[in-house]
Amino acid sequence: MCDNSTEQDIQRFTEQGGKLNRRQFNQLLALGTLSAVLPQFAVADESIMQQEVTVKTPHGNADCLFTAPKTGQHPAVVMWPDIKGRRAAFDLMGQRLAAQGYAVLVVNPFYRDVSGAALPEGVEFPSQQAWQVLSPMREKLTQPAVVSDAEAFFAFLDQQSAVDAKRQGALMGYCMSGSFTMFAAAAMPKRIGAIASFHGGGLATDKQDSPHHTISESDALALHAIAENDNERSPQMQPMLKEAYQAAGLTAHIEVYPNTLHGWTPPDSKVYNEKQAERAWQQTLALFKQAL
Repeated sequence: MCDNSTEQDIQRFTEQGGKLNRRQFNQLLALGTLSAVLPQFAVADESIMQQEVTVKTPHGNADCLFTAPKTGQHPAVVMWPDIKGRRAAFDLMGQRLAAQGYAVLVVNPFYRDVSGAALPEGVEFPSQQAWQVLSPMREKLTQPAVVSDAEAFFAFLDQQSAVDAKRQGALMGYCMSGSFTMFAAAAMPKRIGAIASFHGGGLATDKQDSPHHTISESDALALHAIAENDNERSPQMQPMLKEAYQAAGLTAHIEVYPNTLHGWTPPDSKVYNEKQAERAWQQTLALFKQAL
């Protein structure tokens, strides 16, 4: 999970020649040359639609990206970003998923406090300044708040002509939002058929409010992709998750991905691991095909 140890790991990796940072990613995207570096993100624009939308929730208006195939009706997917918030990398991942036949809502988890980018221009993550901006917003995302948001997001999706509301939907969560997928799946078992979390922190702990206690209330198939350094710091999480899913009689793929650091799946991450991120992506597609 994101903490000071994570920052130290990222710093060491960057010093050893890490991947693109957020600014470099955005520059390549703006120049139209990102696909030369990361060809998997060359989405065929003619096959999908995308639009900026506002989703009304009990707590305000959430600015989101809605993207889906231009024709037909498709399973709905809510994509929650990591603690750095909604940004170009996640919008691009949402479009990539839409091209696979899904109606995707990429959400701003911090809409209660800010519209658009969570971090001001020039503030890089990780840094003390970034934490000062993000931490107060993160504290508002309690379990009840997350569930309320998820209900509003799916209420919006189910009104869209591109969504097949008769089919179960899915949730994707990264970093802090890994637990969000579990909370929402437990609260909406008839609506959510699959969840996928990537380098999610604190998914199973010895605390009474640990997310893994909600698994018995869920009906969703699951993928939990764990970073290697997260597993080293919390080795009990993987076996606790497996035990909880087995007790609930639910299918779950729970794996520690080798040679990965916390934050390894978004392509603008300093610790992006292309090989393992692509493997997790393909496993997610297989999960959604099975469950939805």
